[in-house]
Amino acid sequence: MTGFGAATAPLGGASIRVEISGVNRKQTEVAVALPRPWSELEGELREAVAQAVSRGRVNVSLTLQHGAQDAGALTLNRSKLDALKGILEQLGEQLGQAPALSLDALLRLGIVGEETESDIPLEEVRTAALAAVREALAAFTKLRAQEGEHLRRDLLARIGTLRSFRQELGTRAAGVALRHREQLLKRLAESGLPLPEDDERIIKEIALYADRCDVTEEMTRLESHLAQFEKLCGRDEAVGRTLDFLCQEIFRELNTTGSKANDAELAQLVVNAKTELEKIREQVQNVE
Repeated sequence: MTGFGAATAPLGGASIRVEISGVNRKQTEVAVALPRPWSELEGELREAVAQAVSRGRVNVSLTLQHGAQDAGALTLNRSKLDALKGILEQLGEQLGQAPALSLDALLRLGIVGEETESDIPLEEVRTAALAAVREALAAFTKLRAQEGEHLRRDLLARIGTLRSFRQELGTRAAGVALRHREQLLKRLAESGLPLPEDDERIIKEIALYADRCDVTEEMTRLESHLAQFEKLCGRDEAVGRTLDFLCQEIFRELNTTGSKANDAELAQLVVNAKTELEKIREQVQNVE
């Protein structure tokens, strides 16, 4: 299911911004985009997101942001400064006086500059990032839950339509053998070979035909699958893959019913039911 969530967390003199977006995908895929100095955290952040999402492609983006009041804030690279201090002392001994340094020189050397991702201790980044990810995930899952409720209502309505088709199939299938007997007797009469209805050969033929066309078991299993589908739609957990499996089983029962039909109206009902089932299967791909 689709969704979006965003959050920020304080980080030094700035803040970390996390955005999480998701699109429909049959399997689970988590992609994390973050500054290179923070790449060590990618696996940990991906795992945190994967624990909350069981289906779909999820994109996670982390950026360092400076507030308006902190724009252009400068930071001091102490390690470079200490190294420069040692070099200046050596130069001072050789030249007899310490060289003068301007702010422009310090900026060019990278000793004084704007705060970047690499200037913040990684442990501080980890703490802030995980906090922001948890908050963004909460907003993300909330939106997905709202979409899930819409999907649930749509799926239940379509399952109701399938149940109506099942009732029509059962009613139509119950009269297939009788219609076949009437047609058989009519063809025999038209061919000049009339036989009484209680003729043993007629009774045997109708009995065999009725057995081949009987779809009672298919209708019973189909009703069971529909009931399970409805029950799963009421659960507050990830059921997408189970619903996908049930769709396959429903299709199997409809397909078997169609192959046994030998009746134009029954076959058309099966086609209509399969069409509705295909719409359900498309929606199920969006369910976590």
